[in-house]
Order: sequence, then C-alpha cells, then structure tokens
Amino acid sequence: MLMTITWGLLALVVMLGFWGVLVYNRLVQSRNRIANAFAQIDVQLKRRHDLVPNLVEVARGYLKHEAATLEAVIKARGAAQSATDAARAHPVDAASIGALAVAESGLLGSLGRLMAVAENYPDLKADATMHQLSEELASTENRLGFARQAYNDQVLEFNDEATQFPALIVARLLAFTPAAMLQATQGDEERAAPQVRF
Repeated sequence: MLMTITWGLLALVVMLGFWGVLVYNRLVQSRNRIANAFAQIDVQLKRRHDLVPNLVEVARGYLKHEAATLEAVIKARGAAQSATDAARAHPVDAASIGALAVAESGLLGSLGRLMAVAENYPDLKADATMHQLSEELASTENRLGFARQAYNDQVLEFNDEATQFPALIVARLLAFTPAAMLQATQGDEERAAPQVRF
C-alpha cells in the first residue's frame, strides 16, 4: 500500500514537472514572438529616423527663419532613437515600451509642425526631393501601423497565456511579467501620420 502511494506521488510529480516544462516553453516561445514582432517595428522606426535628417536638410534651405522648428525635429529624432535602442534591448519591458511610445509621439508631433510650417513655403512644397521624402515617410507610417498591430497581437497572446490559470502559476514562479502594448500615441489628433500635401 505504501509502495503504491509512493509510486502514485512520484508519477504525479513527474507529470507536474512535464506540465511545468511545457508551460515554460510556451511562454518562452511567446515572449520570443514578441521580440520578433518588435524587430519588425524596429526596422520601420529606423527607416523613419533615417528619413528625418533628409527632410530637415531639404527644408533647411527653404526655412531659414524656422531654425527652431528644424532643431525640434532633430532633438525629437535623437530622443526617439534612444528610446528605440532601450526598447530593442527589452521589447517585453513595459517601461521601455512606454518610453518609446512617448518619444515617438514627440517625433511625430515635431514632424507634424514641420509639415505645417512647410505649407507656407511654395518653393519647398514644389521641391521634388521633399515630395519624395514625404511619400516615403507616409509609406513608412503605414508599414509601422501594420507592424505595431502584429506586435500587439503577440503581446496579447503572451499576456493571455501568462495570466490564465493554471499557467499563471508557472509564469509567476518564473517571473514572466505581462508585456505592454505599443500604442500609437496618446491623443486622437496625434494618431494620424504627419499630413503631407505636396
């Protein structure tokens, strides 16, 4: 009788161990999918960040009296690049994703102001390079929207797995914390890509 109970308990421990390993592996795979989805966002953010200096240089020739606007764009780009680097290192960390969203919101706001100022300069509006860069920026914003949606889908999947019982037990024991969704920006007026009409 004691031997049967011992074997039964041993079998239960082995089954729980296998279950724990399966849950752990699913959580790791899900977390890795989040990192992969963030890598797709990172590609588009890099593309956006690379376009900004070109936009500023083209605009600089026309906007000699708007140096503050141009400097604000460059400063916002630097902050966004720093936040992207931090988020790239920790794509599941809520704080780094939140900081990235704030920095990118600032960059979009300054780009929007640049585009609004550019509306007052007909020669700049007619510049072919500015037109091409603006088109590339709009295309990048569309791609970024799709990449953000894929990232958020992976975050939702991970968070669902990590917060549902009984997998919640393994997630808590092994410090799998919920990941943060990446929001476009905070305000509705900032949700749209910079409006470019050249």
